[in-house]
Amino acid sequence: MKILIIFNREPYDGTDITWNGLRLADTLRKKGNEVRIFLMNDSVDMARDVCKGPESYDQDLVQILKDLITNGVTVKVCGTCMARCGIHKNHPYFDGAEDSTMGQLADWVIDSDKVLTF
Repeated sequence: MKILIIFNREPYDGTDITWNGLRLADTLRKKGNEVRIFLMNDSVDMARDVCKGPESYDQDLVQILKDLITNGVTVKVCGTCMARCGIHKNHPYFDGAEDSTMGQLADWVIDSDKVLTF
């Protein structure tokens, strides 16, 4: 099954929503699904090495995303959001996080069996 997960929130927003979405992505991947992740709005910071969690937070969301990429999850990031969104505007994305477009997201939505948003 092809599953697309779209993240929208700032990675470290005081909740565990993004962490739980990443955990779900990994669990779905381990169950043999093709998982794809698209980052937009403030979630684009998760694909930037400069993004660091607060000292009080015990999860490294950037590293979790990198581990997903290493394990075959394709991650695309809204190119328009790179300059408009997040705390770290205009900072580059790390290797493995592909610069993308709304058109490519639309293609993924059409091609997916399930689409989830966080």
